[in-house]
Amino acid sequence: MTNIEKLSFEDALLELENIVAKLERGDAPLEESIDIYERGARLKKHCESKLKSAQLKVDKIVLAPNGDIGTEPLDNDD
Repeated sequence: MTNIEKLSFEDALLELENIVAKLERGDAPLEESIDIYERGARLKKHCESKLKSAQLKVDKIVLAPNGDIGTEPLDNDD
């Protein structure tokens, strides 16, 4: 299995959707279901982290006093 931290948001979401579908079908043995559920939880956390990072970047888009739109560097200390 691919290291979750190396997955893009899109790849992680696709894998998470596949896990959900497999669990909903109920075609995996109990032990495998537990393993893929745990991986799904880690994928969900990874996706949430990617979304939060994207939101922080969007939040750094600023409106200048003259009405121009600009950006500020992302502070990682937020």
